[in-house]
Amino acid sequence: MNRKELVDAIQKHTLVARTDVDKVLGSLIQHTQVAVKKGDRVSLVGFGTFERQDRKARTARNPRSGAPVKVKATKVPRFRAGQGFKDVVSGRATAPKLTPVKATAKASTAKAGASRASASKASTSRAGATRAAASRNSAAKSTVKAAGSRGKAKGGGRKK
Repeated sequence: MNRKELVDAIQKHTLVARTDVDKVLGSLIQHTQVAVKKGDRVSLVGFGTFERQDRKARTARNPRSGAPVKVKATKVPRFRAGQGFKDVVSGRATAPKLTPVKATAKASTAKAGASRASASKASTSRAGATRAAASRNSAAKSTVKAAGSRGKAKGGGRKK
């Protein structure tokens, strides 16, 4: 699952607009990165913990030549899955059901008013799209028929 698919899944599960979900997810990622860079620990109960791990300088070996190579000290991010996450993945706990949230009366009436206003625009654009698709389909059929007749004339087809 990539970011777009995650945003779409969250949007279907909540009553929040897709752009707002994307902003919140982006903000979560940015704040987590900044906090971990500073050396803070970000702990999301049931999900996991993000933290910074400091690696010391060391001497390693080049696998091809066997020559020693100096590796500088560095800082790397580390994620440890929480117990709830581990239990769901291992099958010891059931995964939560992800059912779409039903729209409330206010949200549905607001959406209905907006959809009525755009319905006439959509119907005219759909009619144009339908006509264009029909002409493309008829053109495609005629080229297929022509190609099929040429293949028979040349003796194409399966050998017996």
